[in-house]
Amino acid sequence: MRIVRALGRPLGLALAGAVALAMTAAPAGAQQLVDAGKQGDGSGGLAFVLFAAMAAVIAASLFLMDRVRRSRLRDEEDASPHR
Repeated sequence: MRIVRALGRPLGLALAGAVALAMTAAPAGAQQLVDAGKQGDGSGGLAFVLFAAMAAVIAASLFLMDRVRRSRLRDEEDASPHR
């Protein structure tokens, strides 16, 4: 019974990881989700807006990750005994 418990968690995590990878890789099969090459139908504008939104999300996530890192460093400095 201990062996089943010991192997159950890593196997479950591996299975969950494989499912997550398959789900995130599926949209990559749709080579081009937004066609920006046509003229006159406004698809170039949609591609630009989607790109700008993606760049904003990446910039915001980098900003938040840096903020968390700085907060943790500050907390560690406050918790460490001063000499």
